[in-house]
Amino acid sequence: MTDSPWLGDTCSLVEAFRSGERHPVEEMTATLAAIEASTLNAFTHLEPEQALEAASHADVSQPFGGVPIGIKALTPVQGWPHDECSAALVGEVADHTSLHVERLQEAGAIGVGQTNASEFGGLNVSINRVYGITHNPWQNGLTAGGSSGGSASAVAGGLVTIATAGDGGGSIRIPGAFNGLVGMKGTAGRIPRGPKTEIFPMTVVTGPMARSVRDVCRWYDVAAGYDSRDPYSLPKIEGWERDLGSFDLRGKRAVIAPNLGIAVLRPEVETRVREAAELLARDAGLELVEVPVNLPGLGYEWALTNLCQLKRALGDRWPDCRDDLTTEIAFGLTLAEQHFDLDMMARCEIARTEANERMAEVFDSVDFIFAATNPDVAFGAEVYLNQLVGGRAVGPENNGALTIPANIVGNPAISVPIEALDGLPVGLQIIGRHHEDQLLFDLAAIVERERPWPLVAPSAPV
Repeated sequence: MTDSPWLGDTCSLVEAFRSGERHPVEEMTATLAAIEASTLNAFTHLEPEQALEAASHADVSQPFGGVPIGIKALTPVQGWPHDECSAALVGEVADHTSLHVERLQEAGAIGVGQTNASEFGGLNVSINRVYGITHNPWQNGLTAGGSSGGSASAVAGGLVTIATAGDGGGSIRIPGAFNGLVGMKGTAGRIPRGPKTEIFPMTVVTGPMARSVRDVCRWYDVAAGYDSRDPYSLPKIEGWERDLGSFDLRGKRAVIAPNLGIAVLRPEVETRVREAAELLARDAGLELVEVPVNLPGLGYEWALTNLCQLKRALGDRWPDCRDDLTTEIAFGLTLAEQHFDLDMMARCEIARTEANERMAEVFDSVDFIFAATNPDVAFGAEVYLNQLVGGRAVGPENNGALTIPANIVGNPAISVPIEALDGLPVGLQIIGRHHEDQLLFDLAAIVERERPWPLVAPSAPV
């Protein structure tokens, strides 16, 4: 009997199941014990009996046969808590399961429990009043990022090999970079978000927090593909994992724009991003070119447009539940009620159109943009909690500025780990054209092959 969960990637775990090196029950038992002993606070809810029962009859011939996965607490699973990590919704239970999760379950994955997130996914950290702070396994006391920070912490912390995530403004890539993981935001619509798809504001995608590029590709093989409950979902593409590494990249053009013309980067982060981009261009045979990259921010207007779904979720609880919400969420909702009107909506759409045009202009000249994922390494985990109790925030104010543009416009973007700084992960973000997700996977695989990253944090408390 093993005494710790699998510390390789998910594909290698499935191989171990198939060869008899491991058994799904053995793995699930070790996983549950590690979660219970962990100080990361990555999980908010566990289903041990259900998970062990599923592991006992797992079909390991399936793509994820017998694999324990974490499921982001904002993703519905029928019969599981569905409080959106908000004190205002404690006690709510999901009445349906996300199609994303259903497809993973059909492929053999076993949900072990729910991972922590920020309230309604509204902050780029994983802190809320109900479940508290999720820590970064690279250094306890630092943020795991968000909103998919619980999933990232669980995967990098050695608790599960893979977990679900969502990205409406960087919520896969931000925690991916902070935790040394692969974080892929596919072209908008790549993985359907049904049932009961919330269309507006058309910036949210789903995907995994993963240790390896091939793990993400296998996830896409299982989860991606059109479903009528998401009318903006894209047709299925076969062979994401099979075709990894098979695309001809030589001669394609790329621009290195670490700050995207928007953010203020820590100089040491910018240096590492430039060096990593230059090495990747050399290894892939890309042509580096100088092209102006000045993408618009859209932060304030974009944030307010998202709040209509929050208002819908709260229903008649608002405004009486104001004191139950995190300060930022309550403030944003109040601000939106006071200031969001047809004029602002018009300005938002003008800004979105301008963002589309600016991104398209760049991709008229290049195939890829290389940028930083985050402006700095992980900051203090209690930054936003301090704000809740009246303290002053010290985290980078422009965190998210580098990731939001790809959400607004819908382009695919992937974050991969590069050279660490102060012993903490740094992410290189690669943005591509719509529908060219496979090329981003191939570039990420080159980084993975030439400069491998640790699959789990060196100090992972398993």
